[in-house]
Amino acid sequence: MSKIAFFSTQVYDRKLFENASDKHDFEFFETRLRAQTINLTNGYDGVCVFVNDKLEEDVIRGISENGVKLIALRCAGFNNVDLKAANNYNVRVLRVPAYSPEAVAEHALALMMTLARKTHKAYNRVRDSNFSLVNLTGFTIHGKTIGIIGTGQIGQAFCRILSGMGAKIVAYDKYPSDAMKKLDVDYKDMDEVLHESDIISLHCPLTPETHHIINEKNLGKMKKGAMLINTSRGKLVDTLSVIDALKSEHLGSLAIDVYEEEEKLFFRDLSEKIIRDDQISRLMIFPNVLITAHQGFFTQESLNQIKETTIKNFDDFENGNESKNEVSCELIKDC
Repeated sequence: MSKIAFFSTQVYDRKLFENASDKHDFEFFETRLRAQTINLTNGYDGVCVFVNDKLEEDVIRGISENGVKLIALRCAGFNNVDLKAANNYNVRVLRVPAYSPEAVAEHALALMMTLARKTHKAYNRVRDSNFSLVNLTGFTIHGKTIGIIGTGQIGQAFCRILSGMGAKIVAYDKYPSDAMKKLDVDYKDMDEVLHESDIISLHCPLTPETHHIINEKNLGKMKKGAMLINTSRGKLVDTLSVIDALKSEHLGSLAIDVYEEEEKLFFRDLSEKIIRDDQISRLMIFPNVLITAHQGFFTQESLNQIKETTIKNFDDFENGNESKNEVSCELIKDC
């Protein structure tokens, strides 16, 4: 029986996993796994981590010395794991490569429609018995040009939704999808997508190449008044440049479910604390900015898929089986 230490756990993680398998012994920690919490891994065969756990070289060395041989990610992204160090210390890395891509795509749609029709403002007004429509003028998605950066499973799911709304879809991806081409998705180079789109939605992984893909230069290439949506990874966006673009009114609106410094904020109740992050504090005062706290994945269907795949990863690890969910060092360029 493998002993697995779960980190960054919430109440829903415990409910999801505590009785999910009688083949493994689970322990749950609310704290993130990082250099200061390596001691908690002593005596465990594996660790199960989430998006904001930091598994850099020193952490992987430390958990390896404590006997850990498995890093199981409860997510698809693996940019928070030093794969080269994992390879050097013979620690296997397994992930959940896909869990209801429609969930994240539908959340991107929800963010887009909320900003387009100002339903969040209307909701708050009506609760205060204010039924005025002044300053609630929105715009229709039908006929708009929407740019998709990254057409993996989530990007493709979003394209399918948009095609039913009568939007013109342009996309950038290093590996265009034939299925999306049949859906009349028009693949163009990055500059063309930025220049032509009324709305840009990010659906690409975080890699050295995509880090701050939305920066001052690329924001300048976007249409004046365009909307930007990010439901992928926070560090795809240079927050300071986005703030400047909002202040100058070149960027028309912003919706984010992820934030580049989110590990200090998200998944925690800070309602009685002072927020010391000046960038997100600045973003929150813009009337044309909508922020959710990394909840795009958070549907019952996605949670069930995460549970099933993660338990399968534990089983494959314990039995010494190969796994299609293994993340190898070869997947990143600098490995």
